[in-house]
Amino acid sequence: MSKLSHPFEPIVFDDTEILILGTFPSIDSFDKAFYYAHPRNQFWPILSEITGYPVNNRDQKIWLLKSSKLGLWDMVQGCSRSNSLDSSLREIEVNDILALLQKYPSIRKILFTGRKAQDLFEKHYGDLKIERDYLPSPSPAYAGMSYKQKVKEYREKINVGR
Repeated sequence: MSKLSHPFEPIVFDDTEILILGTFPSIDSFDKAFYYAHPRNQFWPILSEITGYPVNNRDQKIWLLKSSKLGLWDMVQGCSRSNSLDSSLREIEVNDILALLQKYPSIRKILFTGRKAQDLFEKHYGDLKIERDYLPSPSPAYAGMSYKQKVKEYREKINVGR
């Protein structure tokens, strides 16, 4: 297992209000050089459904985030792993979330797309005074909730059109 570094920058804008934090890009995301790129990952279809914006390409996905005042990044800056599952992550180095929040003071809430991301945040930044919550994992490996249930949770917690 070789050490990997996070391959892309956060997607955040000056007026971003909600930061969505995943754990670390999947192997498919590395290959396609963009967040949540596995063809069966439900992240973009869920966001499309709750915002009404199309997500057919990278530009549309970035537009959806900007228009909805959402930001996107991951908790892990570097790690070793044997597959795309969060449980396989080893030798974890976390991203500097505090610096990002200081650079973008409009961020008022953090949502996590996985328990591992949430646990890492609490371990390293648990003393930060910012609202935070858990979104059900959009991963195809997480079948504990139906797609419709995930859409409902995302809609409630993201509260698009706030």
